[in-house]
Amino acid sequence: MDSVAFFSLLLLSAAAAPPALGFTRADFPRDFVFGAATSAYQYEGAVAEDGRNPSIWDTFTHAGKMADKSVGDVAADGYHKYKDDVKLMVDMNLEAYRFSISWSRLIPDGRGAVNPKGLEYYNNLIDALVQHGIQVHIMIYQLEYPQILEDEYGGWLSPRIVEDFTAFADVCFREFGDRVSYWTTIDEPNVGAMGSYDIGVIAPGHCSDPFGAIKCTVGDSTVEPYIVAHNMLLAHASATRLYREKYQAMQKGVVGLSIYSLWPYPMTNSTADLEATKRCLDFFLGWILEPLMSGDYPERMKKIVGSRLPPFTRIQSEAIIGSADFIGINHYYSVYVNDLPIKKGARDYTADLSISYKASKTDPPAGKAPPTSFPSDPEGLQRVLLYLKEAYGNIPIYIQENGKSP
Repeated sequence: MDSVAFFSLLLLSAAAAPPALGFTRADFPRDFVFGAATSAYQYEGAVAEDGRNPSIWDTFTHAGKMADKSVGDVAADGYHKYKDDVKLMVDMNLEAYRFSISWSRLIPDGRGAVNPKGLEYYNNLIDALVQHGIQVHIMIYQLEYPQILEDEYGGWLSPRIVEDFTAFADVCFREFGDRVSYWTTIDEPNVGAMGSYDIGVIAPGHCSDPFGAIKCTVGDSTVEPYIVAHNMLLAHASATRLYREKYQAMQKGVVGLSIYSLWPYPMTNSTADLEATKRCLDFFLGWILEPLMSGDYPERMKKIVGSRLPPFTRIQSEAIIGSADFIGINHYYSVYVNDLPIKKGARDYTADLSISYKASKTDPPAGKAPPTSFPSDPEGLQRVLLYLKEAYGNIPIYIQENGKSP
């Protein structure tokens, strides 16, 4: 795995550095925070050191499921080199750092005993950041949990994970909350549901024919993504409730969750294509955000997905409503969308949405292959922000990732 591929910069600027695109730090308000982000499996390495147990990503990558056959055994070696990385952040005048906690390192068996060495590592990292005045943002969960929970009850496919996740979050709040004020409970539940349980390209790699992008041995792409997102929302609400009841008054932090966002432009101005963009927004954004506001899924989703979409009980709805102090968005690109007729029996996301994508805002020259990466689209990011404000009110929004998609 590329040692720097996922040290993804949100934005880079330095007070003493040369202007970038004509801008300097002084052009931005003081409360506009510049930072960088990593995720545990793509950064830490040291997968078999100091009491860490295997996670679903260890199993997935060592089975050769990554397209480039990479593994995270070493990654960026952040477990050993975090002091050097903090120095780099200081030299770059970064103001914030967002990282995730490896559940397999902190609580190796998924529940129960805390690993002293894992706790020491995260405390040392946080202390180093605080010492240099770098604001700490923690993702409690970033698409990685202990393999033992997958083996025992299927991980996010089981409601049992809500209790275990809440206990994991409790340890994080208790041990780190005196120095951490910004908590993302779950990073990109929409990507976790789609990538892990529909097309199978993210651990644990569930999918079913003909929808998988890889050859999966387990899974049901027509049902599992909806179950997983449902349990993630319940886990988020449970952890948020715990923080508010037990820690927030003293620690004075905020808790939210993040989503992967994109902006859909209609391929044409036809009524059908305009309606397709609305479905796209509901399935990518509303799927996760609407329950936080109303306690239920978008009406378009419920109509299209039907009984495959798990219902919320009244108590669950009440717990989920208002369970985010902020929404984080990870935004890289826009797409063109056009309407397609529904194919009988086809029930992956494209079929449920009944849309097709044109994944670039720039057409390749005639006879040339399409681009291998998506161009940045600042207008699309602006449109997403305006849409979220109009659809969900004035809830604070943090742009946690953005830039050029790899």
